Amino acid sequence: MLDLSFLHATPFYELTALLLLVALVGSLGIMLKQPMIVSLIAAGILAGPSAFDIVASHENIELLAELGIAILLFLVGLKLDLKLIRTLGSVSLATGLGQVLFTSAIGFLLGLSLGLDKVAALYVAVALTFSSTIIIVKLLSDKREVDSLHGRIAIGFLIVQDLFVVLAMMILSAFGVGAQASTGESALFHILKVIAYGVLMLVIVGLFIRYVATPLVSRIARSTELLIVFSIAWASLLASLGDYLGFGKELGGLLAGVSLASTPFREAIVARLSSLRDFLLLFFFIALGTQLDLSLLGAQVVPSLVFSLFVLVGNPLIVLAIMGYMGFRKRTGFLAGLTVAQISEFSLIFIAMGISLGHLTPDSLGLVTLVGLITIALSVYMITYSHFLYDRLEPVLSIFERKHPLREAASEEQRRMERMGYDAILFGLGRYGKAIARHLQEAGFRILAIDFNPDEVRRWRQGGIDTMYGDAFDQELLGDLPLKSARWVISAMPQHDLGVTHEDPRLVLIHGLKLQDFTGKIAVATHRLHERDMLYEKGADLVLLPFQDAAERAVERIMGLGDEAKDDRLAP
Repeated sequence: MLDLSFLHATPFYELTALLLLVALVGSLGIMLKQPMIVSLIAAGILAGPSAFDIVASHENIELLAELGIAILLFLVGLKLDLKLIRTLGSVSLATGLGQVLFTSAIGFLLGLSLGLDKVAALYVAVALTFSSTIIIVKLLSDKREVDSLHGRIAIGFLIVQDLFVVLAMMILSAFGVGAQASTGESALFHILKVIAYGVLMLVIVGLFIRYVATPLVSRIARSTELLIVFSIAWASLLASLGDYLGFGKELGGLLAGVSLASTPFREAIVARLSSLRDFLLLFFFIALGTQLDLSLLGAQVVPSLVFSLFVLVGNPLIVLAIMGYMGFRKRTGFLAGLTVAQISEFSLIFIAMGISLGHLTPDSLGLVTLVGLITIALSVYMITYSHFLYDRLEPVLSIFERKHPLREAASEEQRRMERMGYDAILFGLGRYGKAIARHLQEAGFRILAIDFNPDEVRRWRQGGIDTMYGDAFDQELLGDLPLKSARWVISAMPQHDLGVTHEDPRLVLIHGLKLQDFTGKIAVATHRLHERDMLYEKGADLVLLPFQDAAERAVERIMGLGDEAKDDRLAP
């Protein structure tokens, strides 16, 4: 075995070795076309006691990991607002609680059938209900789906799960202290006290949003450096306060973001903290990997495979069934359901607490550890390739959808749109898409705009513009669009680096329009000149190059349109 003990001489050597290991494993993962999260967990396992045993400064790693978690949930909170809680709160609550109850019941019966005693089966069943909010939020952020309907619902019921985690941990803690008579504090009193603290914190955050947030941040934003420091400090403060009051750093960090979501500076904060978030989350995954003790796994292979199959398949089906019953389309239920196809780091902590209380043996930790390793690794692929999986499974998912999905179906609206007819259908209401829509309207075009951000859809509808919720990946949506009357379908969707695992929505849209026998013209926007020929080959009739087109127009005006330039200068 390679002797790496010299790395423990100073935390700086240890940190250097960890970063190099992550860089090497991550590079190998990219070569093999693996999602980055899998590479990070693998690097954590290699850094742990089962392999190179690099990590000795566990407290330092945990500190950086906890700060990364606080900032991640803070940035998620910045994307949320009180309207989301009002519109999706009941859905998230029903789905979250339903998934917890059904998973616990089925998991308990499954544990008994595999030979576990009742206590161990109950512990394992409850552990199977926890999904990793951190991993899911990271994946949704990478895929730019945090703002989508299924992303928002998923985050909502993951928060409900987190509250259940807090409740379960408090109950176990109450057992741990034996509801000590010496303190006079019963388990029920402890739970009620935490609930009261939570309500108090919500009231304080509400008052902060109403009276303090915008004026305070407006002053701080005069200095970019101070804005960054304040944001980190605010996220850490509320995360620490949440942890101190008993409902977790995650919920505290999320509340910190929500408290600033109404300010006009939230996008600037997100842009400046995203890189720091990604760096600090390295240590979360390293800490998670080092907790996976491979020596406990050998005797638990068969039970872990059974439980893993239940988590990977059963949990999503439970969510899909609940959301279908509530009136959501099968696509939304399927994409949201995939987010619970793994267990959480809290599952390991929960089982470890059971061992410390003498309720379980270390074999149970080995079982849940292996389930965690399998489900986390495989669910990353399931979520990454979620649209591909839906396309393949869509025919058999109809049993989970009502004939008229009440919450998403817009049959009357669609019939109205078909009767009205449109000259152009525009995908994407980013800055470029909005500009195209306005200019086409001024030219007399009848526009139907489509975006996957419910807030954007709501704002445009309030402005009197026909807008639908949806995205280019939804083949069912394309079938419902009034394509027969449309002369143009325009893709102005924001562009991101797709990497090696994500599909290009523009190509999916072109392919879907061909399947619908669309006879009009297709226009696609790209910021990359080298993609123009490829997009034409795939079927685009017009490739828009925003920067190139704007530059050519500017040169035309500079070279030959002096009068027009003069008019612009004199215009108010």
